[in-house]
Amino acid sequence: MKKHKLLIVEDDEDLRTQMKWALAADYEVFPAEDRPAAMALVNRERPAVVTLDLGLPPQPAGVEEGFAVLDEILNDYPDTKVIIITGRGERDCALKAVAKGAYDYFYKPIQIDELKIVLKRAFHLSDIEREQRELRRTLSVDHFEGMIGISSKMQEVFSGIRKVATTDEPVLITGESGTGKELVARAIHAVSLRRDARFIPINCGAIPENLIESELFGHEKGAFTGAHIQRKGKFEMAHGGTLFLDEVGELPPALQVKLLRFLQDGVVERIGGREPISVDARVLAATNRDLKEAMRTGSFREDLYFRLGVISIALPPLRDRKEDILLLSKVFLERYAKENKKKIKGFTQQALDAIEEYPWPGNVRELENRIKRAVIMSEQKKISPEDMEITPSGTPRERLGLKEARDLVEKELVVKSIARNEGNLTRAAGELGISRPTLYDLMQKFGIPKE
Repeated sequence: MKKHKLLIVEDDEDLRTQMKWALAADYEVFPAEDRPAAMALVNRERPAVVTLDLGLPPQPAGVEEGFAVLDEILNDYPDTKVIIITGRGERDCALKAVAKGAYDYFYKPIQIDELKIVLKRAFHLSDIEREQRELRRTLSVDHFEGMIGISSKMQEVFSGIRKVATTDEPVLITGESGTGKELVARAIHAVSLRRDARFIPINCGAIPENLIESELFGHEKGAFTGAHIQRKGKFEMAHGGTLFLDEVGELPPALQVKLLRFLQDGVVERIGGREPISVDARVLAATNRDLKEAMRTGSFREDLYFRLGVISIALPPLRDRKEDILLLSKVFLERYAKENKKKIKGFTQQALDAIEEYPWPGNVRELENRIKRAVIMSEQKKISPEDMEITPSGTPRERLGLKEARDLVEKELVVKSIARNEGNLTRAAGELGISRPTLYDLMQKFGIPKE
């Protein structure tokens, strides 16, 4: 198996040699003593992880050269995990480096066993991110109108889309609010024989009851007060293409009858009209209501339900497709960072944990909106849980101040990790993706006993 590439940037020759020999069994190690040598190796070898001493020649007593290397690496190769190697007296510089986008920092003197844990975690995260980037390149996203999913549940949805696209039968799309029902409808249209014709969406629950009939079926001139001209409805506008009825469960009973007639006979009548109009449009419908319960209470026609639901596609809530959450998060982050011209490199480990644990009641729409807001508001290189206003336990934090929220997240993660690892701080630090000295600092900050 091919070894991962590791770059060690260290001006101390003895330490550089010691690190190289200690890590050579696990990694393909490339040593560099200064900025030119480091950048030459970065450009040639593209290492996934770099350890970087901030004090480099020609000013080994300062940190300017080290920060210059960090900036160059992250500007040219933002996915690289840079681990800062520094003395305890330079903690502020290490924290500044992390704020700039460094993965973590590690204090001298170096404990090789602890460093190996941090490196293992960094390479593991790098591998996951690389696989996700490759997956996004291979996904046929265009055929699914931007839908992304590697989970088995979403693969079933994609398979269903391919199957129903070849027919002209109605399709009923069900799922919670925010799961992407309109995206499914657009995807069905995009891979169907009607893809070159129009896709006409209408939200049946967003239009007042006294206007929805005119919107759907159109009206003749003089049909009612204000009808100064003849107007085609959405059905006629969708002729040759697809009509998408979102929230179809909100249709009034009288319009349910007219919809049923169209599904059976393919004709509509405008308000005030006397002649039926033949329309060739495929109907896709969606709802987040329980239509079976609506039938039981009499608010939805049974014959319409069975006519609409000949074929149905059920969209899973985001909490049931956990494999997709981080993938979607990174896609949204890249999209909105580019759109807003923000140089945000990714998520903090705490943010990734929070994203995975949050229940996402608003589903994909909530995830997208929270990340969009975080990108716009954040001034850091990485998105934190505070930027998204969520905690790992899934509790919204709008009522907390920024400092209180940050402290709450960090303390909760540290306490849980130490408990899971039965007090073994080395394992806890490895699980958290930080160095053991960093863990000590956090424990001291929050008054967590070491025993």
